[in-house]
Amino acid sequence: MSIAVTSEAGQYLTFKLGDEVFALDISKVREVLDFTTVTRVPQTPDFMLGVINLRGSVVPVVDMRLKFGMSATETSVNTCIVIVEIDIDEETTVLGALADSVQEVMEMEPDQIEPPPRIGTRLKTKFIKGMGKRDNELVIILDIDKVFSADELALAQGLGE
Repeated sequence: MSIAVTSEAGQYLTFKLGDEVFALDISKVREVLDFTTVTRVPQTPDFMLGVINLRGSVVPVVDMRLKFGMSATETSVNTCIVIVEIDIDEETTVLGALADSVQEVMEMEPDQIEPPPRIGTRLKTKFIKGMGKRDNELVIILDIDKVFSADELALAQGLGE
């Protein structure tokens, strides 16, 4: 099975979760907000922090650290919410992704991006678009459309209504 890696340069928003650097295709990012109070919604998964009011729209917020099996985000002056648009089943959902800090918007050429690692068949890495190389650092490029399951996004859409 060959994995297609992008053949054109792209711009990515990089952010940190713990010591790891992640990147999102800039076309999926609407804006970056300073951390604000999140209203908790009962009976939702742990990673679903709750909702925020974004200029009159209710937007669900997800703790990306919890989603990826890390410890919960401890808010600091650098903590922010990345507002992203996720496409699933031809529907667009707006979601807030909590990150420890946002780094920069960077451009990566195709030769700087490797296919995601194949780590057996039990680990789900389908949400990793590729591994970017910057200086001596690896950047995990996420396919934000594949990070969440259809059920999780249906739950998020329900929170946003």
